[in-house]
Amino acid sequence: MYDYLIVGAGLYGAVFAREAVKAGKTCLVIDKRPHIAGNIYTQRVEGINVHVYGAHIFHTNSKRVWDYVTQYADFNRFTNSPVANYKGELYSMPFNMYTFNKMWGVVTPEEAAAKIQEQRREVTGTPRNLEEQAISLVGRDIFEKLVKGYTEKQWGRDCKNLPAFIIKRLPVRLTFDNNYFNALYQGIPIGGYTGLVERLLEGIEVRLNTDYLADKANLDALADKVVYTGPIDAYFDYRLGYLEYRSVRFETELLDMPNFQGNAAVNYTDRETPWTRIIEHKWFEFGKDENGNDLPKTVISREYSSEWKPGDEPYYPVNDERNGALYQQYKALADQESKVLFGGRLGEYKYYDMDRVIESALNRAAEVL
Repeated sequence: MYDYLIVGAGLYGAVFAREAVKAGKTCLVIDKRPHIAGNIYTQRVEGINVHVYGAHIFHTNSKRVWDYVTQYADFNRFTNSPVANYKGELYSMPFNMYTFNKMWGVVTPEEAAAKIQEQRREVTGTPRNLEEQAISLVGRDIFEKLVKGYTEKQWGRDCKNLPAFIIKRLPVRLTFDNNYFNALYQGIPIGGYTGLVERLLEGIEVRLNTDYLADKANLDALADKVVYTGPIDAYFDYRLGYLEYRSVRFETELLDMPNFQGNAAVNYTDRETPWTRIIEHKWFEFGKDENGNDLPKTVISREYSSEWKPGDEPYYPVNDERNGALYQQYKALADQESKVLFGGRLGEYKYYDMDRVIESALNRAAEVL
């Protein structure tokens, strides 16, 4: 008999398991996938750590989280500086002086601010949708080239039919600063994320290819308490209806060339290009192997955003009013489950960055252990 059955060997489950073991508890971690690390799983291909489920860049302003995670991995100094490709025109992201210079030929922050101000006037009153919200923040030109197509591909809907709150703010920097996250601590675990999760789970029993919901009664009987990190609506057999997600499909290729695009992430912001972005994985670790040698090949992944349907991998919760209200109903059911703790991105139906997942797991562990 274990103290805890932890459903999901991703970041939340692994951090909770580590804390539980530190507190003298016994744990069994299960996952229905054939590997640990959930969506942050990295796989080594030709010396390159490939982010199998999309790019993951660790960034946080929390010293507590940074001190915690760096016990289990050394991080490099990778800084996220994506490039936007609009029909072959390249722009710096987030929107900064390089972007404004390329867009309008302006040279000073004053000229850039005046240009944005002039274009924002198009929207008067409270923005009624995402298009108006974006224009009210950055103006028509930036909206048309760098926001509209990308956002419509990501959400599968016209910007006029998306709620304004999705883009509450767009970073506008009147400086030459390409650091997207601007976080105090930022980087990628040297050797990939799988190694980080391996170290969190060291000495803890893990069973893979184990579907909790398919054998719930037997698995529940193995432990006093359950930590469940799967979709909350699936736990309750969708009895109140399905929560909505956006899903992502990846087309990954190994290329016999040293450099495909010269950057880890290039966003394709026109509507016609079917993918949202291309990730070139080697640049997360500066194109070198652990001995500092240049890698002769490269691996790229094209990302396609899609509507989620049962059976797909859920990625991004659709946090609109309908789904928010439905989640609250599921949460009320979850609160009645005395033996089960719900956590993580799917268990809490939240778009969590990795640092927030760790923080949430640490807080929950401190509360119950």
